[in-house]
This record gives sequence, structure tokens and C-alpha cells, in this order.
Amino acid sequence: MQLMSYDVQLFRIEVKKNHQTAGKEDFFEDENNLVPFTPEQRQRLHDRLLNHGYVVSGSPASGTTEFVFKGGLGITVLLTERALYFQSSFNTNGIFEISQTASEFTDDDAFAKYDPQADGWEEF
Repeated sequence: MQLMSYDVQLFRIEVKKNHQTAGKEDFFEDENNLVPFTPEQRQRLHDRLLNHGYVVSGSPASGTTEFVFKGGLGITVLLTERALYFQSSFNTNGIFEISQTASEFTDDDAFAKYDPQADGWEEF
């Protein structure tokens, strides 16, 4: 079976701590487990995406903003009230781009990167 896309998510650091404590496989299925971003955090993520070569691809609807990567690579990003979702077509350059960008966004310890294809939370 070939994967059609590669996904990486960014959450508030509290989500990581709660997930590790809960130890439940269906943790992410309950939206209440995903701590919402503050308005300032959402704006900071929005601005950083723009500075990293992403562009808004549609009008924001109900707290969600979609982005695409200017460099192509089949990358889309969804910024919601509770998470930042990166998705790339399954190619090396796209996977590198979304993985690197998500890692860079954890530089202030407010956010944590979750990569389901790499067994979960990124640790440094």
C-alpha cells in the first residue's frame, strides 16, 4: 500500500502533555482534548506561515484558514482554532518542507509537533 500524503500537526504544548498523560489511542478524536490557540498564537502562526512562503488559498471560514506553499510540492496547510495541519503529497521535498517548518514553529516552547508517520511527538 502506497501512502498518498504525508501529514504533520502542530498543537499547543499542553496538548502534548495531556496526550502523554492520557495514553489513549483515540485522544485526537475528541476535539475537547485539543487546547485552542490564543488569538495571539493563531496570529503568530498565520504570520509565520506567510513569512515561510505560504499563501492564503481561500477566504477564512469559521475560524479556519487554508494555505498553499508558493513553491508547489503539493503542500496544503490548514490553520484551525485548535491545530495547524500540514499535508504534502508523498514526495521527499514536500515532506522535508512541512516537517522542517513545523519543527521551526516549536522554537518558543509554546507548540509541539506531532508526526503520526514518525511515531508521534518530536523530541529534542
